[in-house]
Amino acid sequence: MNKYLLIIVLAYLTSTFQISAQIQWKNPMDETYPVLRGQAWQEELKGTYFRFPDRAEKMVRPPVWQLSRQTAGMSIVFRSNAPEIKVRYTVGGGLNMPHMPSTGVSGVDMYATDMEGRKRWCAGRYAFRDTITFTYSKLWYATTPSKGYEYELFLPLYNSVKWMEVGVPKGYDLSFLPASQEKPIVLYGTSIAQGACASRPGMAFGNIIGRDLQHPVINLGFSGNGQMESEVFDLLCEIDAQLFIFDNMPNLTNDRTAFIYERATNGIRKLRQRTQAPILLVEHNGYANEFSSLEAENTYRKANTELRKAYRDLKAEGIEHLHYLTKEEIGFTQDAMVEGVHPSDWGMQIYADAYIPKIKEILNEECEKRTIFKPCTQQRGPYNWKERHEEILRLNEEKEPQILLIGNSITHHWGGEPIGFIIRDEESWSNLFKGKVTRNLGFGWDRIENALWRIYHGELDGYDAEKVILLMGTNNLDKNTDDEIIDGINELVRAVRHRQPKAQIYVAGVLPRAWQESRVAALNELLQVRLHAEEATYVDMSSEFLQPNGRIINELFTDGLHPNKEGYQRMAKMLEKVIKE
Repeated sequence: MNKYLLIIVLAYLTSTFQISAQIQWKNPMDETYPVLRGQAWQEELKGTYFRFPDRAEKMVRPPVWQLSRQTAGMSIVFRSNAPEIKVRYTVGGGLNMPHMPSTGVSGVDMYATDMEGRKRWCAGRYAFRDTITFTYSKLWYATTPSKGYEYELFLPLYNSVKWMEVGVPKGYDLSFLPASQEKPIVLYGTSIAQGACASRPGMAFGNIIGRDLQHPVINLGFSGNGQMESEVFDLLCEIDAQLFIFDNMPNLTNDRTAFIYERATNGIRKLRQRTQAPILLVEHNGYANEFSSLEAENTYRKANTELRKAYRDLKAEGIEHLHYLTKEEIGFTQDAMVEGVHPSDWGMQIYADAYIPKIKEILNEECEKRTIFKPCTQQRGPYNWKERHEEILRLNEEKEPQILLIGNSITHHWGGEPIGFIIRDEESWSNLFKGKVTRNLGFGWDRIENALWRIYHGELDGYDAEKVILLMGTNNLDKNTDDEIIDGINELVRAVRHRQPKAQIYVAGVLPRAWQESRVAALNELLQVRLHAEEATYVDMSSEFLQPNGRIINELFTDGLHPNKEGYQRMAKMLEKVIKE
């Protein structure tokens, strides 16, 4: 019996060793490009998991400096098709606190983004030892496993990371994605912003906001030390942000309340000398015992009174793009906190639910005519969708475009920059746009919601185009009604108009396609009626592609949908007048 038992034990140990040996590990810091998300000063901080560059040690107080070594708000994004993903790493501090679990203080947290841009939380098995390990098993893909998914791994909220590796079984892919070039939302605040008491990193409200809006968020929450100090403002002035958020009141109560007005006004004036990015001031959210303690109530009310005074005076002296979020808008309840101060996961969600509509309003991503289309990414095609988006941001930074074409695969496969994985007719493209810097913002398999995401995420920012041409809607035919598609196109127009107020905007009718000619014709007829003429001009794209009987001319298409070379020549002919106007 002992003999058989020994054989079983040896077999188990052997199989365990084999499984372990079959894992291929990668260190994200070995990449030649910045990988860590949620980190400003990427060049200075290259190869580290820190939030402030080394030179900041001589600028800020020691507690702020020490807290800047912690990885709150940071994440690593990678693509993989593996059924199992492992993470191993070491940390520099204690694993937990009396009111904060190890999973939040020192753990990691992983979300998958599927081919439709939907975020999916992944459950992992963990072991907190000298080397911490997380194992995510039985991962499943709605698409072919060879394509895999994009994963985001959120790092510990209250600990430093010394080193980290991500592993997958041999034979599967793992590639770290570069950090986004999009301008970030910068959150400067207290322990609440840092993520105190969240059960896991993904539940810190800054990370919830980042997942929902999909804008990069830089978390500069410093537990007990988010005090609006001049030295921190000096560092903030170095960040090219699309929005600054100041949520500092919980660290400026009692004796520190006297500092609020001066620090807020001086800091914001200093920031305005460097940037016109919007600024959001946030009130103290209150305490759980404010209903049973007059002292607790008076404490936060005094802080908020000083902040409101600073806000009113700054507005009065002409500081623009300044916004405000009240305690009432946050809407905390007494049961949404762990120990009367820091939010539970429920409280973190309440925070995020208050922030998100306010941020959408500030960034003009919300309006009274909101359609059913929620902006989202996609990865349905054989090319790298996110990589193409980042390439467009790089190209726009290098050379400002004069003409933009926003579309799906029909635009993507035509020609121009960025170069597509299929090019049907570079000749007609070059002839049509000769002498103009033209950017191809066509993405294969894109629907209205995907184009909306791209518009919200920087592809139209930082320059003044002369003309913007929209050719969208065909990929929504199988998912949406004609009314929904037209509403979505009008929303795209509004989004373009806000970011390109000087440009002429043209909406091309949906290109005819095989077996749906009648529907497309009816859709385009209705689109002409409901398109807001003061914002955009309709361009016919059908007449050159149809026979007298209303059917498509098959010889102009590769598959009844995508034009061939001759088809693109006809598209160029129909757009020639628009380009020369």
